[in-house]
Amino acid sequence: MPSRNRTTRWPPPPTPRQLRLPEYIFEDEDFEGGYWEGGQEEEEEEQGSDEDEGSEGEESEDQEGEDGEGSGGEESGEEEEEEERGQEESTVEVSGPSSGDRVSGAVASGGAAAERPTCPVCMEAWTSEGAHRISCIPCGHVYGRSCLERWLTQRGNRSATCPQCGKRFKHKDIVNLYAPEVVIPNNELEKEVSYLREKTASLEKEVMRHGKLLEEITKGQIGTEQRIKDTRSSKRQKMAEQLDGAAHLEASTSVTACFSLQNELFLDGARVLSIDASNQIILASGRAPDVAGEHILTKISMLSTHEARKIHLPPNTKAVRDICILPGGSAIFTSLGKRLSLFSMTTDSVVLQCDLPVPGWSCSADVSNSHHVYAGLQNGMLLVFDIRQTARPLHSMTGLSTNPVHTLHSVIDNNGSKKVLSASAIGPCIWDADGNQSSPNLLTGMENQRVCISLACAPASSDILVASFRPKVDSSEDPSASQVYLSQTPTRSGSGKLGHHTLIRRTGNTSFAEGTTCYANVSELRMSKSAIIPYGNNQHLFAYGDESLRGVRTWHLPSFAMHVDLSPHRQPILDLRYAESSAGERYLGCLSEEKLQVFRIW
Repeated sequence: MPSRNRTTRWPPPPTPRQLRLPEYIFEDEDFEGGYWEGGQEEEEEEQGSDEDEGSEGEESEDQEGEDGEGSGGEESGEEEEEEERGQEESTVEVSGPSSGDRVSGAVASGGAAAERPTCPVCMEAWTSEGAHRISCIPCGHVYGRSCLERWLTQRGNRSATCPQCGKRFKHKDIVNLYAPEVVIPNNELEKEVSYLREKTASLEKEVMRHGKLLEEITKGQIGTEQRIKDTRSSKRQKMAEQLDGAAHLEASTSVTACFSLQNELFLDGARVLSIDASNQIILASGRAPDVAGEHILTKISMLSTHEARKIHLPPNTKAVRDICILPGGSAIFTSLGKRLSLFSMTTDSVVLQCDLPVPGWSCSADVSNSHHVYAGLQNGMLLVFDIRQTARPLHSMTGLSTNPVHTLHSVIDNNGSKKVLSASAIGPCIWDADGNQSSPNLLTGMENQRVCISLACAPASSDILVASFRPKVDSSEDPSASQVYLSQTPTRSGSGKLGHHTLIRRTGNTSFAEGTTCYANVSELRMSKSAIIPYGNNQHLFAYGDESLRGVRTWHLPSFAMHVDLSPHRQPILDLRYAESSAGERYLGCLSEEKLQVFRIW
């Protein structure tokens, strides 16, 4: 059978612009020219193989024709079918549509594929990487790579035709396309994103507006609070001016007293204290923990509260009622064990004891003679001792009553004479320290409806005093016995009882007069200490442990305008001491059963 010579004409390859495809990046830079030439050679090779197969078919036909008609008929039928397929392919390739028709058809197909975000084979979205990444074949149509490979596998892994235009391709002709992202245009989604962005911008503006409103409200609130404070301060100032005509002695706005906490120490069962400001030492008395009936002194360094030493007292000393610092590094204290004791802070021991007829309640050192000391007794007497000879007191003076003398101050009057100020339940008294008078004089009138519980004195002067009073509980009850019992058992109280503090001024050498009165909460049971603090240019503050505060409150004198409240305690304040060093450093110590505080005064 003569061989068939078929000549194939190929149209020029379509460009990406004709196919209207996105500008992808090809792995093979020579793809546009080299591929189509190679494709033509491969097609010619396939056609040559078809011709060889046709000649072989003719030879086999001749041989099989000799063998028999049945088999020859079958082979002839197969050959005819194969020949018809070849003619159909030749017809498609040679006498198919013109180049223009092919390009337009490819463009239409390519445009449809480009418009669709899914693979035309599996109808699933292609990806920019992975097995189903976006790929194309020589005709320009775009598919998922896994779909093209599966199509080749079904065709025997040699070659296959494009599902859309029928162009043949092989596995090596598949080209990966690199796109930054493959997205599905969605106008509704874009509208929603735009709406959310506008909403976010609107909310941000609203937040900024609310922030400005909050800032304005905060500023207004601060201004209102400041105006309230100013109004209260103005009212207090006006009341102070009305209470006392001498309010011009108070601190001016440019000079005031400030308190800063310097020392704080937690104690157990503390009762009284004293401060040696020059040597920076604090002495506090109290009951020893876990030892029944034993009382101790605690020596504390103001330079370091960790340096606290507990000092055991001689037997039968009992509770210490008052402590007074002496010049030269020593101290005296009175106790309920009927002792006046001299304590050396050098050896931390009791070096001298004076016997008392009854328990001692208070003590003081002579401001002009370092060897003379005073002891106030439970029966209302005042004793004067010389610590150089303690066999017997220098003077023994009887009080106006048998009430305990709970407070003593050594002062010098305007004539330079030594005096002793004392306080008992009947009120404040003044004594002649030289013993020229056998009994004291009351500074003010005696009243049966009040009990004097404290007396504060400006240091080394008797010109300004403040006496604290509480109402009598029962006028028929013996005040002496009641005070002794209650003072030895400092039971906790609530907010106290409404009492008052009264300013007492000197009007002559031996005369005094009551001035301004300030009402406050005082203890129902204890006889707590108070203090007068000098500052500025002959100005003074009064300090007292207010029962409702459980802390120290200070007032300006003479008007009793409130100055400041110091840090509160959990227990009521039992003792207050003002101290000044030789260098002019001023301190205020306050003591409760469980805590000691020392404030530096500026």
